[in-house]
Amino acid sequence: MLKSRIKYHTASFITSAPDISKLPADEGIEVAFAGRSNAGKSSALNALTDQKLARTSKTPGRTQLINTFELDAEKRLIDLPGYGFAKVPIEMKKKWQRSLGEYLQKRKSLKGLVILMDIRHPLKDLDMDLINWAVDSEIPILALLTKADKLKQGKRKAEVLQVRKALAELDADITVHAFSSLKGIGLNELAWKLDDWYLGPFVKPDTDQDANEVDAD
Repeated sequence: MLKSRIKYHTASFITSAPDISKLPADEGIEVAFAGRSNAGKSSALNALTDQKLARTSKTPGRTQLINTFELDAEKRLIDLPGYGFAKVPIEMKKKWQRSLGEYLQKRKSLKGLVILMDIRHPLKDLDMDLINWAVDSEIPILALLTKADKLKQGKRKAEVLQVRKALAELDADITVHAFSSLKGIGLNELAWKLDDWYLGPFVKPDTDQDANEVDAD
């Protein structure tokens, strides 16, 4: 069972918007999920909410929409367009880029950004572009290294430590965890970070986060 202060399983779909003008009023708190098209955004959202909240699609046009899910009147989860999808026309890529950039630059209710990266291929150029933008804008980041079940425990831990070391050089509010929607690795850590963004800091039990990531397999 998910150990969190917020009941994420109550999340419900509100709207799919082509740009921020069609989103709900810019008030309350939003946490956005972003990542490459194959990074596992939908799987992470579904694992967090314990429901098939975010649907995957082979139709590229669906990916350009900003999907909004409501936790309550003041709290929302945002599924941003996936980036780095190679098999679409350049004009569609530009449209996705504009939609993503507009949201990140202008949405005042955005309080935290969850960036998902395949643990086997983290910190690609587009990932770093997004991370650097968020750092410059002083937006807290949770970097989830997805598909962690694909690696052995030792390799998984080494990858997490390497990414933490690389991002530490930015001297910013960035947290890094291994994550697997299939095995539940890092799921509580995701919920705890979102709890903090929505509700404020909470003193967590004195546990070894890295040990939890390794032992959760």
